[in-house]
Amino acid sequence: MNKKRVMSTTVLAAAISALVGGTAGVANATEPCGDFGECKALVEINAEDGDIGFHFLMDGDSLIYGAVFNPRHRKIFAYYPKRELRRQTSTELFQESAEPPCSLAVAEDGDDVVTLRQFTRRWKTGTYYFFGINSDWEAQFGRTTMTFDLPAAPDDLEWDVDYEVDPEDGEIEVEGEISWERGDDLGECSDELDDLIAEGVVADPEDVEVAIWEVVLEVDVDVEDEELEDEYLAVASAKYVVRIPGDAEELEIEVPDDFLETLPENTPAKVEVGAIGVDDNATFAEEGDICLNEVGDGCDFD
Repeated sequence: MNKKRVMSTTVLAAAISALVGGTAGVANATEPCGDFGECKALVEINAEDGDIGFHFLMDGDSLIYGAVFNPRHRKIFAYYPKRELRRQTSTELFQESAEPPCSLAVAEDGDDVVTLRQFTRRWKTGTYYFFGINSDWEAQFGRTTMTFDLPAAPDDLEWDVDYEVDPEDGEIEVEGEISWERGDDLGECSDELDDLIAEGVVADPEDVEVAIWEVVLEVDVDVEDEELEDEYLAVASAKYVVRIPGDAEELEIEVPDDFLETLPENTPAKVEVGAIGVDDNATFAEEGDICLNEVGDGCDFD
């Protein structure tokens, strides 16, 4: 008989019992999420593209098994690496569900639409339980709460650029700035939002506290384009990312010249700003068709 398999089954059975009994993550809770360094279950919305998804993260120690249970104590995910990955073990496990369109207005032919109401019926708020086994056959427990407190999508995203001439050496300095405003809805995912707020299913996005603003400026080129020039292909994954506190008085950030100067002339880009709530739920908005280091006729967005 495989002793380790028996041990694994025994530990898993004990873990499920502890999870159902509601004691997971209480005893020996020495880290931010019980025995895990971190665990999260959250909702992410792209207000511009109109899609919605469920994400979760578990950050453990030398994991050889991991599982996630919903508020009804039903297992919704299991992870069991094999062969070389089993010997190497894992630490951080991050999963994103598919993100279907949340509105017929943005859906394409053949898409399965999942409206905000349908999403809130599919996923339950409450405590999500995390369980892992490490390479020493020790159990790890954690728990986190998922809510439908969805922060409003950032509004009025703008990219502004100024060119200044250095009086000393005559070189042109580029100053780029991204700015936005606090929003009041969920963009394309706002269908039936007012009804869901009135029914107490979701919080009013305008009232949801923003913990962090995440700002991303990234190159936006099609790497599958066979005619794409090498200089653009080389920077296809380039991006500038920064986070600022949710209570910042000025909702704007400056993009360093050092980043912009690494990019070719007429580089297509886009800006994405995410409102991340105190419960880790996030709503993102995008602004595309941005031309960095623009000269001549600029970027071709056709």
